[in-house]
Amino acid sequence: MREPLILGFDTSAAHCAAALLMGPRVIAQRHEPMDKGQAERLVPLLEDMLSEAGHRWPDLTAIGVGIGPGNFTGIRIAVAAARGLALALRIPAIGITSFEALAHGLPRPLLVTLDARRGAHYAQDIGAGAPFLVQDGTLPHPLPGRNCVGDDAGTFAVATGGRALNPAFPLAEAIAREALMRLGQDNPRPAPLYLRAADAAPSSDVPPRILP
Repeated sequence: MREPLILGFDTSAAHCAAALLMGPRVIAQRHEPMDKGQAERLVPLLEDMLSEAGHRWPDLTAIGVGIGPGNFTGIRIAVAAARGLALALRIPAIGITSFEALAHGLPRPLLVTLDARRGAHYAQDIGAGAPFLVQDGTLPHPLPGRNCVGDDAGTFAVATGGRALNPAFPLAEAIAREALMRLGQDNPRPAPLYLRAADAAPSSDVPPRILP
């Protein structure tokens, strides 16, 4: 039986990141920094990566996609692409949060932090609570003994009494690995994870209806 071919990608920050797994093995990986243009770049990047690895879209078993938190528009780009590809290819699309990806392969208990800009952070105590937004740089409650991982983990390392850790895998690879672990489960369709409102003012137009 052929090993599952898993595509993972993320545009939740200033990048287009993607990884392709054949079973547990990484066979292709890309990371392109970019402040804008992810909508135009994402699908061509994925096509190039598949082609260079000797595969085509129909070879895919499943898609893993980063659902945030992060850049409002970037998250929507990735989620829309994943849902569209999954529908066209008739394969599952599995949403993975940035917290789950950063925590993949690391010991528990674990506090994951993400820079939310303007002095704020996103955080989640993995396995012990929902994600939350920290506005002033301090935790709302003590989490003794927690190790910390994230792009600014030092902010919380002393407060938790744990140690700062680096992610075990690049983001897109971790997303693909999490998706591989969830194959065969009843996974909901990917949906953006937003922990605060978008920076841009909302449009006055009536928004389109999004199917469940």
